Formats: sequence, structure tokens, C-alpha cells
Amino acid sequence: MAHFKKYLLTGLLVWVPLGITLWVLNLIIGTLDQLGTLLPQVVRPDFWLLKLIAPYAPFLGGAHHIPGFGVVLTVLVVLVTGIIATNVLGRRLLQIGELLLNRIPIVRSIYSSVKQVSDTVFSDSGQAFRKALLVQFPHQGTWTVGFMTGAPGGEIADHLGDDLVSVFVPTTPNPTSGFLFMARRGDVRELNMSVDEALKYVISMGVVQPSGRTVAAPPNATVAAPV
Repeated sequence: MAHFKKYLLTGLLVWVPLGITLWVLNLIIGTLDQLGTLLPQVVRPDFWLLKLIAPYAPFLGGAHHIPGFGVVLTVLVVLVTGIIATNVLGRRLLQIGELLLNRIPIVRSIYSSVKQVSDTVFSDSGQAFRKALLVQFPHQGTWTVGFMTGAPGGEIADHLGDDLVSVFVPTTPNPTSGFLFMARRGDVRELNMSVDEALKYVISMGVVQPSGRTVAAPPNATVAAPV
């Protein structure tokens, strides 16, 4: 029985990550493929390509769609959008579109919120999730891994002062939720590990140790991932 459990657990360790990875990829590719079906068949390149090769490939069985075409189409649309948005005319068109969206009550609040988050996360000049930190949470003497998301400003900075950082502490093992708080810059410790390594450490509940050198915590403190 001991060998049986050992082999079973070893097999699970091999297949579970692989199965979840394949499932996520299948979900993403399947979702993007649905975008290709939104176009009429007469303007879809994969439809005409299949028409050309159908006489020479009877195994296709009259298929009218190439798997993965939606992924290619999505990448091309995003790429062309980026090219257009980098010139003067494209930026002007985007400004006009944003003005129109901001005039629609419900759409305005959703779009503006999502745009602020995306601009912060994907901007080259932004500092969101650029640094992994060691912070005392949820109370003094207990340490966990967090991520610097910026510095508070406006009314928050007026009340608390300038020397603050915004820290996001993700939950384990689901890092999409967590806690946001402001801390004094001197009360947090920057880590040399990358953000990816820190996320792996959090998601694995501390099982996967980071390979990089980290800033040591005080001897009496307990370093732990959030639970």
C-alpha cells in the first residue's frame, strides 16, 4: 500500500498540472475561436482555404472552420489596433471614442474603471506589480509576501503623508483576490525575487521556494504566505 500511494501521488503530480494547463489553453483557444465565427463565411480566410484544399483532403469531412483561426484573427486585430493607436489620427479616433463612451451612464463607469486598471498594469511607466515585498500582515510579528501597486495620492496622501506605498496581499491559493492597504515605506522590505517567483511562492502556499536571494526577515518574525 505504501508503494501504491507513492506511485499514485507521483502520477497525480505529473498529470494534474499538465491537465489543468491543457484545460486552460483549450478554454482560451476555444473562446478566441468563437470570435472568428462572428464573421460571415464569405469573408473568412479559413473558409476559402478549406474550399481550396477540400478536394485534396477528403478526411476534412466538409469542415468550414480551421481550429485556431480565431486566435490568429484576435492577434492580428490587437496588433493592427496597436499600430493605428500609435499615430496621430489613431489617437484622435480613440479620444473621440472615449468621449462617446463616457457619455453613456452605465458604460462610462465600467469603461473608466477598467481603463484605469489596465493603464496602470500594462503601462511601461507604471509600477504596478513591479516589486515583491515582505510586509507584516495581518499583524505585527507575522510576515507575508505582498506586491507594490503604487503610491497613494490625493486625499489619502493629504491625511496620511507622502512616504507611503500601496501594497496588495493576495490570498492563497487564489491570488486574484486579496487585501489592499497602505504602509510606511520604511515598514516594508523589498525582495530581490521576481514577481513571478513571488506569485509561485504564494500560490503554492510556500511549498515552491524562490530561487533568488531575498531580504532576510528579523529572527523573531515568522515568514508565511497568506492563508
